[in-house]
Amino acid sequence: MIDQIVTQVLSVFSNSVVADGAVKGIPVGISNRHIHLSAYHVETLFGRGHTLTPKKDLTQVGEFAAEETVTLVGPKGVLQGVRVLGPARKITQVEISCTDGFNLGILPPLRDSGQIVESAGLVVVGTSGAITLKDGVICAARHIHMNHDDAQRFGVSDGDRVMAEVDGPRGCIFKNVLVRVHPSFRLEFHLDTDEANAVGLKNGDQVRLPQCEEV
Repeated sequence: MIDQIVTQVLSVFSNSVVADGAVKGIPVGISNRHIHLSAYHVETLFGRGHTLTPKKDLTQVGEFAAEETVTLVGPKGVLQGVRVLGPARKITQVEISCTDGFNLGILPPLRDSGQIVESAGLVVVGTSGAITLKDGVICAARHIHMNHDDAQRFGVSDGDRVMAEVDGPRGCIFKNVLVRVHPSFRLEFHLDTDEANAVGLKNGDQVRLPQCEEV
């Protein structure tokens, strides 16, 4: 009986969160500089047979911040302690802000994740080795993760571009926000530190989709 009561309470709570989210909007997740590594590059940087060690689970299912960090070396500067995110991917990708690019002396293009052809390059240094990336360094374009239920609620589809509205003293509307839909995605608006700082956003704040509120 206790299990049944707990299940019912959790169900009601979950439904109330969804309903509340429909009114208040989409939670913000600020993306600090980080790197996704291929399995081959994990071993190159941290030693043969090495696998990433989970440190903290991220919002998206199966993704985590790893214990491992790297140093990024550009023509004009160095960034130390850059977090590796797991699990390992097929292709290595570095995501930094425009400000980080200035400090490193490179010009990473604004790209959707995965679009790294003819992007910027640099040297990545780990505890057991280093790699030189000819490309793979981008400023990740802002985007929203959502599952199919969220997409139906907002009236959008995977690949759509929408506007996200920010309230507050530095309120603004972000245009060209990519919608990414997948069954395992959890609702979250991702933007980088430059964008978040410019409008005073913090992790857990919320944005709205003004064009979708009536759906």
